[in-house]
Amino acid sequence: MSSEVRENSSWGTPSVRSIQPYVGGRPISEVAREFGLDPQGIVKLASNENPLGMSPAARRAMAEAALDAPRYPDNDAFALRAALAARLGVDASWIVLGHGSSDILEMAARALLAEGDSCVYSQYGFVVYASAVQQRGARHIVVPARDFGHDLPAMAAAIEASTRLVYVANPNNPTGTLASPQQIDAFMRSVPPGVVVVLDEAYVEYLDESLQRTSIELLRRHPNLVVSRTFSKAYGLAGLRIGYCAVQPALGDVLNRVRSAFNTGTLAQAAALAALGDQDFVRRSVELNRAGMRQLEAGIDELGLERVASHGNFVLVRVGDDEAAGGRVARAMLAQGVIVRPVDNYGLGRWLRISVGTADENRRCLDALRHALAAQA
Repeated sequence: MSSEVRENSSWGTPSVRSIQPYVGGRPISEVAREFGLDPQGIVKLASNENPLGMSPAARRAMAEAALDAPRYPDNDAFALRAALAARLGVDASWIVLGHGSSDILEMAARALLAEGDSCVYSQYGFVVYASAVQQRGARHIVVPARDFGHDLPAMAAAIEASTRLVYVANPNNPTGTLASPQQIDAFMRSVPPGVVVVLDEAYVEYLDESLQRTSIELLRRHPNLVVSRTFSKAYGLAGLRIGYCAVQPALGDVLNRVRSAFNTGTLAQAAALAALGDQDFVRRSVELNRAGMRQLEAGIDELGLERVASHGNFVLVRVGDDEAAGGRVARAMLAQGVIVRPVDNYGLGRWLRISVGTADENRRCLDALRHALAAQA
């Protein structure tokens, strides 16, 4: 019968069928159902979210914008792009909006990669890089990490004649490592001008302000640079899915040609515009993160565990000696109502990524980690 649903393993291109679907941090509601826990008592430190939530100004703006929800959003996000441009000190024509910064990463792949092309990125680089390349049927050039971070000289050396795109995360997720401004500058000078570099700065607000300006200064000198940022982390708008990039207009025009129509919604644009104007909230978020990072690092050190020095809002910690250790410990913590992130999909099965929360959430997490490790002994 024509209406009968038949399984067909040939649907999709071979490269698409080989993609591993993205798996996010487990939702609180799901964990509550599985373990019979009160959702209100669950601590989620798995997705690098802002424990302060969102700016009250952003919340008010979103509520007001809901009145316009029946109409399509401003496809060009005029007001938000103008505000971002003013903050970064560039023209509004240098700003491209995305449905989260992951949308920017995928736009770059759609615009620049075809079958036969190659893309360079680092071992332990953000998992979206691999899937974006795979969607295009392009070739992966994965450069071994150095001390859990980007080996930028090796990445430059790995560029081939077929290379069209390079992804660099700074700070890097999930390891938290940071390349210095001098290292990024040297790398950009070594990259051929026909190869585009996407500098993924999703966690840039957690850095000192002087470091936040470095990439924009580089952007003025390098037409092949894309600086990608997000409102999901320090601004607390992860659920609204809005990000952006700064890019010189010629390359921005190419990105806009593959950008989905209305890729940022009315509520997201309004909330992001208000959040951008509430830098006091961002500063409080960064201060809380710094205090929370010190708290987590001290607790992890007290437990005698190895960790990677982090420049984001999370820390990578080794919890065992076998590749299944991270999953076991994470599950033992779930049973105690604490959600953290196993990172075996990055080849880091011995490790967990723990997001920074409030002081109380961090204490809960450290207690749960201590009990989970004791149960494994």
